[in-house]
Amino acid sequence: MAARRRSETMEENRAKLIKAARKAFAEKGFAAASMDELTASVGLTRGALYHNFGDKKGLLAAVVDQVDGEMAQRAKSVAATAGDDWQKLLAEGIAYIKMALDPEVRRIVLLDGPAFLGDPSQWPGQNSCLESTRQTLTTLIERGVLKPMDAGAAAHLLNSAALNAALWVAASDDPQRALPKIIDVFTQLASGLYAHASLSATSAGE
Repeated sequence: MAARRRSETMEENRAKLIKAARKAFAEKGFAAASMDELTASVGLTRGALYHNFGDKKGLLAAVVDQVDGEMAQRAKSVAATAGDDWQKLLAEGIAYIKMALDPEVRRIVLLDGPAFLGDPSQWPGQNSCLESTRQTLTTLIERGVLKPMDAGAAAHLLNSAALNAALWVAASDDPQRALPKIIDVFTQLASGLYAHASLSATSAGE
C-alpha cells in the first residue's frame, strides 16, 4: 500500500508541475519562467521537479508532449466531419496548421519547443502521427485513390509539410495573413499525390 501511495503521489506531483509549467510557459515563455515560482505555486520544491523531469528542459518536453498530443486529437476531431479518407487526411493537416494561431500552441510547441528541444520531427508524439498517416496513405494507395508510391516516404513528407507550415505561421510577423497563404500551398502540394489531381483540388477546397 505504501509503495502504491508513493506512486500515486509522484503522479499527482508530476501532473501539478506540468499544469503549472504549461501556464507559466504560455504566459512568460520558457526562458523567462521561474522554476522557484512555478514549484512554489503548487506547494512543491525544485527537488520534486528534478526528481520527476530531470531539469527545466525535461519539464518543457513533458509539457510539449502533452500539448502536441492534444493538437493531434483536435485535428482528428475536426477532420472526422470531412468526406472520404483523403479529405479527412487533408483536413487533419490543415487543422493542425491552423492551431499555429492558438497562443498557447504557438508559444510552447512551435516557438519554444524547437528552440530548446531541437527538431520537432524527432519528438515522440510526431512518431505516432507519422505511423497513423502512413497507414491511411497505404490504404488509399491500395485503393487507387493515390498514385503508386512509397507510403512511408509520402507520410514523412506530408506530415513534415504540415508541421513546417505551422512553424512558418508561428514565426511570421503576421500569422493571420500568413495562414491562408500556407494552407493554399499545403493543399496544392498534398493534392499532387492524388490519382486524379483535378478532383483533389476541388474536394480540398470545399
